[in-house]
This record gives sequence, structure tokens and C-alpha cells, in this order.
Amino acid sequence: MKLLHTSDLHIGKSLLDYDLLEDQRYIFDRIIDIAKEQEVDALLIAGDVYDKAVPSEGAVRLLDNFLKKLKDEHIKTFIISGNHDSDDRLNFASKFLSDSDIYIAAKYNGELDKYVLNDEYGDLNIYMLPYIKASTVKHFHKDADIENYEDAVRCVFDKDGVDSSVRNVILSHQFVAGKSHPTLSGSESPSVAHVGNVEVIGYDVFDAFDYVALGHIHSPQRVGRDEVRYSGSPLKYSLSEVNDDKSVTLITLKDKGDVDLEYIPLKPLREMRHIKGELKNLIANVDEDTVDDYIYITLTDEDVIDDAMGVIRNYYNRPVKLDYDNSRSKDISFEDVELKTESKPITDILGEFYNKMYGVDISEDEMKIFKEVAMKAGVINEAD
Repeated sequence: MKLLHTSDLHIGKSLLDYDLLEDQRYIFDRIIDIAKEQEVDALLIAGDVYDKAVPSEGAVRLLDNFLKKLKDEHIKTFIISGNHDSDDRLNFASKFLSDSDIYIAAKYNGELDKYVLNDEYGDLNIYMLPYIKASTVKHFHKDADIENYEDAVRCVFDKDGVDSSVRNVILSHQFVAGKSHPTLSGSESPSVAHVGNVEVIGYDVFDAFDYVALGHIHSPQRVGRDEVRYSGSPLKYSLSEVNDDKSVTLITLKDKGDVDLEYIPLKPLREMRHIKGELKNLIANVDEDTVDDYIYITLTDEDVIDDAMGVIRNYYNRPVKLDYDNSRSKDISFEDVELKTESKPITDILGEFYNKMYGVDISEDEMKIFKEVAMKAGVINEAD
């Protein structure tokens, strides 16, 4: 049995003002090509299908197009929801789609969705666990002792009686950890208060499964054992992913416990790059093959350069963000600026920060703009 694992599509995602729908369409077509080339029996998509709970029209159309191509190519597909998805929106038409071998589990309803595939080695159970919270499981199993996410997942498996003696695969979109936490990236980290506490699930919870197709973390990696794996997102969605090698995971299952893994690279339509140096050097050494990539820029110039982003745009088509790494930026700290709102007016704090950053006093017009923004945000009132 051959399965292909991906996750965290984040359809509708943008970088700054750059729409990524074209990039996503390109990479989805590549995933379909790989599925055809490898003659897989099923594609596993482990959550965060959409980037937002209320996706744009373009995002909905792209998913519709992706699913239609999968149907036309007779690629059986299993999809679960992630924390970015709206359960109801992703679940729409799921019963109709199942007639086309597109199976969607977007909402936990008290029991695991389970489908059985068959090959020369016998049955293979595909379990689908959409993104859940402890409160979700507690709602259906009120007598269960559930204090955290791990308790919730253990409860789900206990109630469904997963048989560890047969071949089992599961899709799950949770924060799963081994002896150490997985490498985090983008917006997919648990809140600081929850690390090591209620959100984290030990990988041994999944011992009954021959392969665990995880979603939620964008960097591809194993968790505890090779067969518990984050495939990672198919595209780079943040600066923290700039050095990731994106891939899909090809899983070949034979007899019980006999699992082979292969990581097939994904080459994007446009790369994401981080360039660093003095502005004059960066624009003097532009690689023409990279001008259409998504570029993060860190300038090491000691002096702030007027309209540096405007200069960069003359050489790169898609600059995303610009910052500085110099002696001034390294000296700045919260202690230096004395960010203590209880003892200083916010206008003083802003003035000190501006002076520290740019080496000059803030102008009246600039301070007026800052105050207007602060009032809209409710940080100060008009009397301040």
C-alpha cells in the first residue's frame, strides 16, 4: 500500500500584499503529479486546508479545482481539519464528495472516522482525527477524566477500541512531541503558557498506529520515531521556514510493522530567500534567477537609508519585509527604552524609541500619526 502525506496547505495565505494562490495551484499540481508517478493508493492531507476560517472566494475556488483534479485522476484522498479551518465550511458537501473517493473529517462527533483499504497484505485501517480540544472530547465523553489534550486523544482511542495488532494509519492535526518539542515555525506554535502542559501530546499515544500523518508544524520532521511524522507545509509561509527543504512523504506499508518512508522534494514556483548585507552590496550582486522570489531583507548599514524598500523594489519583484541588523538595533532593548507605561506617557516612550532607532527626534507630524493610531487601538484617549 502506497500513501502520500502532506499537510498545512493554508489555501488563501498571502505574504504581505502578495497573493499566493498561483504558487499554491502550482505546488498542488506537482503533488498530483507525484501521486500519479508513484501510483499511490491514497493522498493524506493532515489539516489546515484553508489559511482562514472564512476563506476568500479565490481560496474556495482553488480547493474546488484541486479536489476536482484529484477526482479526475482517481486519487483517493483523506482530509482532516486543522486549527485554521472552519469545521462547517470544510465539511460542506463531504457526504457528496465521498462518492468521488474524497473523504473529509472536519468535526469530531464522538467517534473516529475510519475507512478500510485492502491490498495483498490484507486490510489497512485509515483513521481520521480532526483538530480537537480537550473540551470537544469532554462534550461527548462527559464521564472521562480529561484534563489536557493528551487525555482527550487517549480517550478517543480508548472509546474507539483501536486494535494495535492490525495495520493502522491515522491523520491528526495536533502538537505532538517526543523527548523534546518539535522544531517550530510560522504561526503553528503552541502558546507559551501551554508548552509542556495542556496542548502537548506525547508521541507514544499513537503506539497503535503504523504511521501517524501529522499536520500543524510547518517544518518536516519525525517525532519520537520515524513513523510519527510532520510532513511540513508544501510551501514556505514564513521567514522561519526559509531554510526548510519542503517535501511530501511517501509511505509504503507491507506486512504489519513493515513501513518504508521516502521524502520527495517539492520545488516551488517561486522560492523564499533571506538576504543580508549593506544595501549597496545587495543591489550590486543581484542574481537574475532570484528576482521573482519572495525576499526578506536585513540591512547591515549603520545609517538608516531613506526608502530602502523602494530601492530594493527596483531590483526584486517581491520584497516581503526589511529590517536592520547593526550596532543601533543591537543596542535597543526594552530596558534601554524604559518601556514602563505606568511611569511614562506613551508619547515619551514613542519618542525615545524613535530616537534610539533613527538617531533623530520624532517630528510633530509623525507623533500625530502615532497618537492617532494609538487612540484607534485604545492605548490612549484623546486627553493624553
